[in-house]
Amino acid sequence: MSENSSSPVPPVAARKPVERVHHGDVFVDEYEWLRDKGDDEVLGYLRAENAYTEARTAHLESLREAIFKEISDRTLQTDLSVPARRGGYWYYSRTIEGRQYSLHCRVKVDGDQPPATDGEIAGEEVMLDGNEVAGDSEFFSLGTVDVSPDGRLLAYSVDLKGDERFTLRIKDLDTGELLPDELPEVHYGSAWSADGSTIFYTKVDDAWRPYQVWRHTLGAADDVLVMEETDERFWVGVDLTRNEQAIMIALGSKLTSEVWLLDAQNPAGDPVVVAARREGVEYDVEHAGDQLLITHNADAANFSLASAPLESPGDWTTLIEGDETSRLLGADAFADHVILYRRRNALTELAIMRRTADGFGAPEVLEFDEPIYTVSPGRNDEWHDTRYRFGYTSLVTPGSTYDVDVATGERRLLKQQPVLGGVDMSDYTQYREWATAPDGTKVPISMVARKDVAKDGNAPVVLYGYGSYESSMDPWFSIPRLSLLDRGVVFAIAHIRGGGELGRHWYDDGKMLTKRNTFTDFVAAAEHLVRSGWTRPERIVAQGGSAGGLLMGAVANLAPQAFGGIVAEVPFVDALTTILDPSLPLTVIEWEEWGNPLEDPAVYEYMKSYSPYENVTAQHYPRILAITSLNDTRVFFVEPAKWVAKLRATAAGDPDVLLKTEMDAGHGGRSGRYDAWREVAFSLSWELDTLGLS
Repeated sequence: MSENSSSPVPPVAARKPVERVHHGDVFVDEYEWLRDKGDDEVLGYLRAENAYTEARTAHLESLREAIFKEISDRTLQTDLSVPARRGGYWYYSRTIEGRQYSLHCRVKVDGDQPPATDGEIAGEEVMLDGNEVAGDSEFFSLGTVDVSPDGRLLAYSVDLKGDERFTLRIKDLDTGELLPDELPEVHYGSAWSADGSTIFYTKVDDAWRPYQVWRHTLGAADDVLVMEETDERFWVGVDLTRNEQAIMIALGSKLTSEVWLLDAQNPAGDPVVVAARREGVEYDVEHAGDQLLITHNADAANFSLASAPLESPGDWTTLIEGDETSRLLGADAFADHVILYRRRNALTELAIMRRTADGFGAPEVLEFDEPIYTVSPGRNDEWHDTRYRFGYTSLVTPGSTYDVDVATGERRLLKQQPVLGGVDMSDYTQYREWATAPDGTKVPISMVARKDVAKDGNAPVVLYGYGSYESSMDPWFSIPRLSLLDRGVVFAIAHIRGGGELGRHWYDDGKMLTKRNTFTDFVAAAEHLVRSGWTRPERIVAQGGSAGGLLMGAVANLAPQAFGGIVAEVPFVDALTTILDPSLPLTVIEWEEWGNPLEDPAVYEYMKSYSPYENVTAQHYPRILAITSLNDTRVFFVEPAKWVAKLRATAAGDPDVLLKTEMDAGHGGRSGRYDAWREVAFSLSWELDTLGLS
């Protein structure tokens, strides 16, 4: 490429055609060679793309710095989370201005209320300083931070590459010394036995699937394999129940669940299955002391709640029948009550069920005033707690932590995310609108803007979407987003099918052979914003990441005229190639989300009809920014690299396409908070430039 930054020339990837043949279809892939990150030619190409992107965005440097400063100035950088009680301690995390990573701390309980969060906490014990553990590493992430039930030991696991493979260590909190125990290549999570003598953890196979549960006795040389899942559709997880009575081993595919319980007092014992897996039946288990509570879909698509005796965990008695109006997401069990977590009318909901002499009382819903909001369970570790911790936020309400008194219903605001810099939240307002999809389905859109933004058909808009895995993009507050809003941008979330916002059917209608609904819903949302008088197509930037990046690639092909720009973050844009290869990480697990194109010609044909890479054509595309990470194990960097190369070679005109690869990061991008803010500032400055606001 040219060294002249005033007229940079984009890199040109070499064409090295290989044939992919399935079900009689031949696809010639000219850029598959970009997959090998150990190849100097591949790394050279990525670095050339980074240099080109930097040159093309050099004029935005001052804007990037301004946005970074806005984020920094509005964030309380020395801060701490609301302490949560477990046993004799309050646990919390803390940040210090100038440091990238959190400190994990605790203080002994002294009184019934958590310590105030507006200053230093006397008697604080720093269990783990992420900055010290990270050292000089460019990347740092924790897979578990787990204190033993007696409070003596801390298990923590560290990833210094971004590939989500962790090394687990044990720290003696009394002495501050590390025990000699060191467990490499472990996955997320861990679970202590009741006496703290043993810790359980999981390992992944070559396809990055957590498939084994291991037991490590402190000081022992050899660990014991507790369970191995051989069905490649299933993954495993392990946890200690809230009442510390059982180690829970959860096995699940996208469609089917199986849970085993092991007596936490007898870690060397044998686990017992709650209910043997049945194809298509999903269930979660809460240990409620004298019984089990099971959230399941055995008799209702939107899930029911059942109870089961400890001695016969497979005998389920219905407590709450599933219905069409609400999706039961889960239940938190405590000594004297149960909290239901549900979804209704595209909003989340919490409800209290108190224990009675003969069972549980009727659910009592916690009500809120705002028309659009998100409420969710907080950290609740204490089995005998009479208060319930929950989080609350909206597009105009910073993240807030509450305790509700279960007996009286009285709420106490413990902390709201500080927003510094003179920001007045009353300057902003939020909206809920509904787009109409091509098949007549009404698609909700959540929106936020400054009150002085006119609905005059000219407002700049950032439209965000995801639409996969039943993951709902519920309204949330964001300090970085203020840098858009204060420049007149409207931020909108399209709650498209494939997510879970309107119940299980909303998910089912946006997966497998109905996946195209996800894309047409998003285009319908963009077109609604134009028809309803908010904006015009060239004033819309679409944004999505991971599976939402697949969405970005699909709508770029489907309706390029509907957008002025597209930001695709760690985008799953070569979906068919990935899902055809069972040796790649997570592929077999994904077949229940996308279908199995390897065995089913109909699935192959359907996926090929929308997979972004295959469907790049000689049409005009909007401006595109693709962001990826070299060490991402979920969506390989090769997918956006191939996509960008093909766009450059195929699209009509002179396509304005940029690729930015983080060379020391994983799926979530840069790990340090200041590094992450700079990454966000980069994306926001590009969006503003595309919207004509730079």
